[in-house]
Amino acid sequence: MSGEPSSIAFDINGIIRHQRNRYPVLLIDRVTAVDPGKSASAVKCYTYNEWFFPGHFDDEPNVPGFVQIESLTQTFIMTFLCMEEYKGMKTNFVSVNNVKFKRKIVPGDVLKIDATLNSFKRGLAMGSVQSFVDGEPACSADLVVAIPEILDRFKPRTA
Repeated sequence: MSGEPSSIAFDINGIIRHQRNRYPVLLIDRVTAVDPGKSASAVKCYTYNEWFFPGHFDDEPNVPGFVQIESLTQTFIMTFLCMEEYKGMKTNFVSVNNVKFKRKIVPGDVLKIDATLNSFKRGLAMGSVQSFVDGEPACSADLVVAIPEILDRFKPRTA
């Protein structure tokens, strides 16, 4: 045993088994590596056939910011939804902070996304995510995501 963490990966069917996003809002194509409870990496391959390109914009198609944030988030939630006890659970945004858009993403680009889970307590996951196209920074954000089913167990009860 080398002491190195084993690498877990998921194709589209594996992603669907672990999180609730579905077409047309499943916005990652493959999870290339996961270290459960720590990190996840994924890719999204953009083609002109994406539903948003004709409207954003027909003369200069590029990926809308909200789509980029959702792709980052879907990678981030795989850091904990890949764990059997959380598999398939519903997640909700709590906050999205320090968002930076560094480059335009266009049809033909392959977005590589790296997520780090910094803290996971009482159903609240906190971490950071960065994305790249051809090694060049594209978008980054700090995220807080909740698993409501777990978080609700820690809410004070009214008498």
